[in-house]
Amino acid sequence: MSNGDGSAVRSYHDRTKHSPASVRASRHALDWANQPLAFKIYETLEPIALPRELPPIDVPALEAIARIESSTANECVPDLPTLTQLLYYSAGITRRITHPGGEIYYRAAACTGALYHIDLYLVCGDLPALAAGVYHFGPQDRALRRLRPGDHRRTLIEATGDEAATAAAPVILVCASTYWRNAWKYQARAYRHCFWDAGTLLANLLAVAAARTVPARVVAGFVDRAVERLLDLDPGREAAIALVPLGHTRDRPGPAPDAPPLGLQTVPLSAHEVDYPAICAAHLASSLETPEQVRAWHGQTPRPVAPAPTGPLTPLTPLLGATAPRDAIDRVILRRGSTREFGRVPIGLAAFATTLERATRGVPADFLDPPGASLNDLYLIVNAVDGLRAGAYVFHRERAALELLQEGDFRRDAGYLGLGQDIPADASADVFLLADLAPVLARYGDRGYRAAALEAGIIGGKLYLAAYAHRLGASGLTFFDDDVTSFFSPHAREKSVLFLVALGMSARRAQVVPSA
Repeated sequence: MSNGDGSAVRSYHDRTKHSPASVRASRHALDWANQPLAFKIYETLEPIALPRELPPIDVPALEAIARIESSTANECVPDLPTLTQLLYYSAGITRRITHPGGEIYYRAAACTGALYHIDLYLVCGDLPALAAGVYHFGPQDRALRRLRPGDHRRTLIEATGDEAATAAAPVILVCASTYWRNAWKYQARAYRHCFWDAGTLLANLLAVAAARTVPARVVAGFVDRAVERLLDLDPGREAAIALVPLGHTRDRPGPAPDAPPLGLQTVPLSAHEVDYPAICAAHLASSLETPEQVRAWHGQTPRPVAPAPTGPLTPLTPLLGATAPRDAIDRVILRRGSTREFGRVPIGLAAFATTLERATRGVPADFLDPPGASLNDLYLIVNAVDGLRAGAYVFHRERAALELLQEGDFRRDAGYLGLGQDIPADASADVFLLADLAPVLARYGDRGYRAAALEAGIIGGKLYLAAYAHRLGASGLTFFDDDVTSFFSPHAREKSVLFLVALGMSARRAQVVPSA
């Protein structure tokens, strides 16, 4: 049964929660000899090399992150260098470090466990220097491989219920996950990570698209099997997560060519794979089967009823114009990492306010209407931000203010909530994204879980970029689910935590750079 009343994903979410008891009871150990490859490698397809030299993108990262919609008034057909920038700065390998045991690859976007299970595909008409076709992007050699010739955009247009941005796009990007590449470490919880990790990748993609003035929109509503058949995905092992129409044209594609099963051979990921049926069950329960279902699914975001503030409010004044850091988006992506040790030093309130404001202006998505709507709320533990009392807060985006829920030193609590790790305890602030799933699932059915988790991942990715634009650090973390909700209750009662980002100054920089 597809896209039911939300009970199936509720059950999945509850069964994959972390608690001290579940962590202690787990007997899962990493089988390093069976670690999967970090790439999907087609054995028989010839690579189409993408440009190695990319022009600079002279748009400040903080401006690119904040842009929600690009104009569609003019024709915009991305050329090959632009497409390469979009692919490379969202899913490319930005650094390689050789060590006695092999090589470590650093990617443009953060990913749980550095396991990089999200692949990118392109479906396009004829473009400058690229023939119409269905392509897979290989980060390992920065190349495309053509799975199918011909213009197959009509298949995706119909699969999205004739979604307007998709219908007008000369290029449609698809994010897809190979479950095992993440489930090797995280087991059934890996389905959550499909949307977290696609989200952080899409945060980069949206920012680069905005900087290059390429219209881009996240489309989470589509007929799953139609997209998976087109990309030749194995429905038991892989899933399409989101579509992103890129560009705008008045020309519309004709009927799509036939797309028979391909059965293309890929390099085996591991000696053997372990199946986690809960992943496939959650995906099937949240699938859409017909274009009519998809059209009914789009838009009409439930409007949350936020309680009026009862605690002290601290207005947030972000840096504007020339006072904000001007580091370009490509430079920020190239230096982004995941901070593994914070310095326990204060960060400036203006930088913190700017990071929150730029990351939460909105996400251009088919499930968020009107623009700027959101399914997630931000709750924070502030440990060391100049001008803010240490304590627990909730962010009121419409008021541009933080409400103090409880004052106190909660470093120890932050460490506990972040699965007993030092990182959130040492950070200057921890940002938890929580959603009230009841109205989301009532409106969108089981697929609403995908939407809320994907938006949380995108906001988390924007927080990463905004922090690094300020030359701070960031780290995405997992958590003890119910304990997070309890900690922020009664304000967060009935809400579910979907993402956690720790922010602060890395320990290395803290030794030489005073707080600002």
